[in-house]
Amino acid sequence: MLRIAVIGDVVGKPGRRAVAELAPLLRKRLGFAMLVANAENCAGGKGITPDTVRELLGAGVDVITTGDHVFDQKNAAEALAEPRVVRPLNYPPGAPGRGWTVVSSAHGVPVAVINVMGRVFMKPADCPFRAVEHVLDEARAAARVVLVDMHAEATSEKIAMGWFLDGRVTAVCGSHTHVLTADARVLPHGTAYITDVGMTGAHQSVLGREVAAVLGHFLTGLPQRFALAEHDVRLNGALIDIDETTGTACAITTVQEVLPPA
Repeated sequence: MLRIAVIGDVVGKPGRRAVAELAPLLRKRLGFAMLVANAENCAGGKGITPDTVRELLGAGVDVITTGDHVFDQKNAAEALAEPRVVRPLNYPPGAPGRGWTVVSSAHGVPVAVINVMGRVFMKPADCPFRAVEHVLDEARAAARVVLVDMHAEATSEKIAMGWFLDGRVTAVCGSHTHVLTADARVLPHGTAYITDVGMTGAHQSVLGREVAAVLGHFLTGLPQRFALAEHDVRLNGALIDIDETTGTACAITTVQEVLPPA
């Protein structure tokens, strides 16, 4: 049995601190052999940089997935040169980086991780369904265990991707909305599914940002500086138990761990 942890959008320094302090403890307590983290907001709350990627990998993250903010920092392409970092597969041809990768777990089991991005209420992108279909045979030839991070706004689009891939991948884990959902389950043909793995960052906030600034924007419509929040830092995610010989998911449960105050 292989256990993999997938954690949700790591937001800024508070999120990186939660990963650094909690991930080693949770790996020991929960016994997962691989940690996948969506970290498209890890650099100042928006984008990735080489330094933040190195920090997360050094803290025990095995694969970093991203999303629509992946190119918000000017040196994102350098960060994407790291083979354990993926950006959405359905960016147009010519975009830096890769849309999927294969990394071995602590037990030596190869795991393919595919990153796709939704199109409903999101930036323009190629079709995520056709994009994942295009690489699926190659990914499954490289690894029996295949995880998909579906980074999308609309729950309907994420759920549709779960059904589209049921029985063909090990898990479809949604990200982007920063709210851990209560619908974790194994679909009929053995694919673990959850609509959103939540946020690793400050939860006394609006999606990791200071409440006052976000409220000011909503109430006045005026631009605001959305500073990162710092209080009630938590790690959110899901644990997936997998039959490593077949790549079929046996169970999926959610995880929410609170970081003790510094």
